[in-house]
Amino acid sequence: MKQSWSRFFWIVIACTGLLFSCQKSSQQQGQQKTDQQQPATAAKDTTQQQVPVQQAPQPGEARTSTRSTSEQLVPLDIKLPKPMFVGTPTNVAVPNLEKPLGKPRPPFLAPGGTKNVALKRPVTSSDEQPIIGELSMIADGDKEAAEGSFVELGPKLQYVTIDLKGRHTMYAIMVWHYHKQPVVYHDVIVQVADDPDFISNVQTVFNNDIDNSSGRGVGKDMSYVETSEGKLIDAKGVQGRYVRLYSRGNTANDLNHYIEVEVYGKAVQ
Repeated sequence: MKQSWSRFFWIVIACTGLLFSCQKSSQQQGQQKTDQQQPATAAKDTTQQQVPVQQAPQPGEARTSTRSTSEQLVPLDIKLPKPMFVGTPTNVAVPNLEKPLGKPRPPFLAPGGTKNVALKRPVTSSDEQPIIGELSMIADGDKEAAEGSFVELGPKLQYVTIDLKGRHTMYAIMVWHYHKQPVVYHDVIVQVADDPDFISNVQTVFNNDIDNSSGRGVGKDMSYVETSEGKLIDAKGVQGRYVRLYSRGNTANDLNHYIEVEVYGKAVQ
């Protein structure tokens, strides 16, 4: 009887040792598997840290939905005319008026190869016989506010249309109305279309007509004071052949004036 209990005791001890050995072996195998995975995880993390972070668009950068992000952006080479007045306007009661920046405008970035595609292009208008000047002067490259360099159109709502002679992707539109005096032009609206009647693919890129008094929709852009810097409008990469600009008089009188319009873009291939 004593020998039976002794044999049973040693069998239990042997089984317990075997079980402990199996558990230890299983833990070691699991630890080895974890150690083998750690280097791969570390390598993956290192690779992720090497991916460059894309910076948010800076002020003045072209924000276009049609250009490829792989295109190199460069500052537009915009030649400004000589300033003709100093100071700020007085007694200009215009709602939603943009405050002067107080410093030079930041560079505007656009894809390389972008140029003024409106230069020397045909110009038509709602006023076929301007009071002063010729319509061709609006796209002749002369931006100075000297006498004889501007076009004066009739009162109330008027527009000018530039034919780019082909569809273009547009990144920026520059307009100088009349910057010899600090005035504000009313209901400045800029649209792009594929046809001269502005029926096909009409897109509005700027509109500061906040009460729809010109019947082209309510605008959310701000009015601004004319300066030698002109007004730079971000066209956001819209495509079209014709560019039309509206205005409805100004704070000095009810006439409409243009010195120069530039359209910075590239021909659609």
